[in-house]
Amino acid sequence: MPCRIALLSLLGISLFAQAPPPPSTEEQAAKLHQLINDSPRLNLEETAFKVQVPSPETVTDYISSAIANADGTTYILHRNPRLDPVLLLDGQGHVLKSWGKGLFVRPHSIRRDPEGNIWTVDSRSSAVTKFTPDGEQLLQFKVGLPTEGRPRGAADITFAAGGRIFVADGYGNARVLEYNAQGEKVREWGSHGIKPGQFNLVHGIAAREGVLYVADRKNGRIQRFDLDGRYLGEWDRFGETLAISTGPNGYIWLGTQPRNAPDDAGGWIVKVDPETEEILGYFETPGIHSLDITQTGEVVTGSRLRPDEVFWFRPTP
Repeated sequence: MPCRIALLSLLGISLFAQAPPPPSTEEQAAKLHQLINDSPRLNLEETAFKVQVPSPETVTDYISSAIANADGTTYILHRNPRLDPVLLLDGQGHVLKSWGKGLFVRPHSIRRDPEGNIWTVDSRSSAVTKFTPDGEQLLQFKVGLPTEGRPRGAADITFAAGGRIFVADGYGNARVLEYNAQGEKVREWGSHGIKPGQFNLVHGIAAREGVLYVADRKNGRIQRFDLDGRYLGEWDRFGETLAISTGPNGYIWLGTQPRNAPDDAGGWIVKVDPETEEILGYFETPGIHSLDITQTGEVVTGSRLRPDEVFWFRPTP
């Protein structure tokens, strides 16, 4: 045996070969830029309107999340504590209805369920709240704050058939939770780490045809699970995905940027075929914290860079 070890050493062969080091942040960013540049650009044109708040000295501050209605109106969830956090806007930004003052600590996500109800997620109190489209509170449950560290909590929510509710709980915690229609916890999975089923800031979540797509933001990947939490695989080439949503024809839409980029950096919204992982198109955007896709393939989002504006991306003529 010593002779064999000596022979291998002479040949320059290590018995304890090391795995190659992971690519640097710069290398990852370069690969993402190349991937985007090699993909077709979507024919969507940015249109924006300012939120017409009651006082000209007041703005909505950071619009954390927005969802679109078929009639062109928009719900936004913003972070100026002097205003109601939930605003329903017409197509020119005028406030049609508002509610929620005193219910939020750090508004984070707003979504619509298949029945048309409006749901919000607060990332500081970890409260999930269900409203009618007119703002009547129907249900609230709290996901649970981290056992250690800063008291931050849930980030996003999605829905599946049968009243199943899934929450991305990524601030402080590192897990996905399922609730039933009554707000009762069914199961949870996940822990801190880089292995399959582990997370580093679970920031976005979307359900499509029995699959959960979970934006594992700081690990730079999207993990896929079935609705019972079984790991199905991951996408690891789309950078630091903050937002994820489904659109018509079963496509997945991502709001992403290079890993470790500043939170207020711009990025891309990317349309992906979930069967092939192929990028079907992209466009640049100043707002990637959240996104919502209409049934006609239009995209709506807000931006920290321009805190009093809502962005619609519509097909060019």
